[in-house]
Amino acid sequence: MKKLIEGLHRFQAGYFESNRDLFEELSQGQHPRVLFVTCSDSRIDPNLITQAKVGDLFVIRNAGNIIPPFGATNGGEGASIEYAIAALDIEQVIVCGHSHCGAMKGLLKMSKLADKMPLVYEWLKQAEATRRLMIDNYSHVPEEDLLQITVAENVLTQLENLNTYPIIRSRLHQGKLSLHGWIYSIESGEILAYDPVLHDFVDVESRKSDPEYVYNLHPSCSVSKSIGCKVYPMNEEKNPPLVQKNTVENNINDSLPRSNRLSREQAERIYYGTRH
Repeated sequence: MKKLIEGLHRFQAGYFESNRDLFEELSQGQHPRVLFVTCSDSRIDPNLITQAKVGDLFVIRNAGNIIPPFGATNGGEGASIEYAIAALDIEQVIVCGHSHCGAMKGLLKMSKLADKMPLVYEWLKQAEATRRLMIDNYSHVPEEDLLQITVAENVLTQLENLNTYPIIRSRLHQGKLSLHGWIYSIESGEILAYDPVLHDFVDVESRKSDPEYVYNLHPSCSVSKSIGCKVYPMNEEKNPPLVQKNTVENNINDSLPRSNRLSREQAERIYYGTRH
């Protein structure tokens, strides 16, 4: 506590005094540019890793950067999302997972949490979609690789959950909102961003396109034809790709893990990128 009080004094005498005009402006209201959803982990500091100024980010933090689907709970996440978009008119949303995530470790071993940490157990049930996807698609993956995969899959699951909120769906339809999936590496400081064209988490500056169109569930026929794709009905096969290119290079090994969202290339290049 002594260390915190000393830090408070340094803040008041140093940073605050040097930025008094900024804080005076902020006292009149907030105008953040980004809704940043991330984990409560003490090693993650959104303003530090993005070097954002006070007032730039509207932050939601909880164990596992989880966004429960609309109507699933009366927690603060939904209210914060609605306020950020409707009242603050934020146009960029980032869901940021991170390496060595304790919540995702717990998600992989839920049975051990019920007695020891019942509240954590109940909260992580909100990420059941991620847990089930891991069980059904990655059961043969070595344990040492599972956490990395779970972190990535969970980010994508939360982006899908965001789509269940009326205000999010409406703004996406209007083209007034962008969703972004990030993974922060604690050990390297690197940020990877999900690229919907490559179906890959890539360096944040090399992403080839904005991701909002991926979350449009009604793409036009002209778009599908222009990129030479075949769109599969959801009941055509057990785990059909949403879109599959009709090219020779897509003759891929069917034994590799597959979800409805991710390409084989993602599993090969990102999830196993450290091994191949």
